[in-house]
Amino acid sequence: MRILLVEDDIPLALGLQQSLRHEGFVVNHVTNGKTAISALSVPDQDLVILDLGLPDIDGLEVLKRTRDRKLGIPVIILTARDSLEDKVKGLDIGADDYLVKPFEISELLARLRVIERRLGTAKSALIICSDVAIDTAAHKILIKDEQLIASKKEYMVLKALMENAGRIQSRQQIESRLYEWGEEVASNAVEVHIHNLRKKLPEQFIKTVRGVGYTVNKT
Repeated sequence: MRILLVEDDIPLALGLQQSLRHEGFVVNHVTNGKTAISALSVPDQDLVILDLGLPDIDGLEVLKRTRDRKLGIPVIILTARDSLEDKVKGLDIGADDYLVKPFEISELLARLRVIERRLGTAKSALIICSDVAIDTAAHKILIKDEQLIASKKEYMVLKALMENAGRIQSRQQIESRLYEWGEEVASNAVEVHIHNLRKKLPEQFIKTVRGVGYTVNKT
């Protein structure tokens, strides 16, 4: 999942980025509302974590503009505003969740997993295709209940494919799930990860659609 983090508290943002990256999320960080609105004009984010006390535009206004443009991207508000009135207002404008600072990172991760399951194909923490399963809570790949050893990038590639089982994912779509803004990406990075995964997965589990991308079957 690719997350846009809108937070002007730099120490908090750095801590969040570290924790979220450790859990396999790709995080792009901005510090003000105008940049957030600009970033959301390009549809390559899966979710927004939005602070309300931004230096230029109030976070609720960012949320309102996002919903006015009919952008259905999930938004989790992360704020020090703890009144019931603020929470009701945020949810009424269109937030999917509302978390008050200070908070436990485990609670934020749990709420992210709820939204992730809603967006993906899984109805639980497990995404299953044939004999292969991904446990998104434990970050494990299982083949017939035996754990497969894979790198974080390999896990993220397979997760992107299995969440979209039955649909072709282009190299660019997969890259957007793996790398953050400005991060240097080797031209054959996705192909290398796919090659390594194929050596570990059942034969023909990942299929190449020549000139288009990659796919896995739902069953």
